[in-house]
Amino acid sequence: MAAITAALIKQVREDTGAGMMDVKKALVEAEGDVARAKEIIRAKGIQAAGKREGRSATEGTIASTVVDGAQGQTGYAIEVNSETDFVAKTPKFVEFADSVLALAVKAGAHTVEELLAAPAEEGTVNEMVEEASALFGEHVKLGRFARVEGPKVEIYAHKRSAEMPPSIVAMVATDEAGSAVAHEAALQISALGAKWLKREDVPADIVDSERRVATEKSQAEGKPEKIIPKIVEGRLNAFFKENVLLEQEYVKDPSRSVGDLFTKVGGKALSFARLEVGKSDE
Repeated sequence: MAAITAALIKQVREDTGAGMMDVKKALVEAEGDVARAKEIIRAKGIQAAGKREGRSATEGTIASTVVDGAQGQTGYAIEVNSETDFVAKTPKFVEFADSVLALAVKAGAHTVEELLAAPAEEGTVNEMVEEASALFGEHVKLGRFARVEGPKVEIYAHKRSAEMPPSIVAMVATDEAGSAVAHEAALQISALGAKWLKREDVPADIVDSERRVATEKSQAEGKPEKIIPKIVEGRLNAFFKENVLLEQEYVKDPSRSVGDLFTKVGGKALSFARLEVGKSDE
């Protein structure tokens, strides 16, 4: 019996597109005979992971956790996608998502790319995800990944229904004082999905674009030229109010902004992230 080496497994994987564990099993059954292993894979109808990749995977869940460290806390969240909500709500899929999250924490990952390259029990996380596609019989992939850090991190996980796992996760990092209103901020982020923390964070090219649109719109409406600058500034402020977290109206009391919540407790919001299942391509 030929030794089942990593090179042998790689060769059969490249030739068949099958997952690593399926290839291993086939090689063991074929006693190391590559040609026979390929026949076994074909006979068992093992679908190549590559064939699944073209299929839409917009369901799934978001696994999240807060980890304590010497400098404060770190929040991690990872979107794990499946093709159907039927698979997404199974305990095995939720367990798989949690195992991917644990590997992200262990690796101290900052990006999806770093996570996919991180070591798993066998091979890498990327190979683990490929194996999951074979296990669940659907295209399984990792979507967005988020990490926030600060003295305190708050997470709010929202479920669309009781039987489904979380489909939206909002994380916010604050200083110690800001933690008093962090939960309210996380609820706000989940509900309204701000894009930036403060207006200074909005890229200059986006501000310029919004200013041009507001100017052209005002001109098209026939507004007097002398008052157009004031109208433009008003429309820009409305844009910030909609998209900047600290300037948004607080959902529970529109007379106040989210920034007012932090001002009242003498605290600060440092960063935030929001992940929603199926929104990875936005």
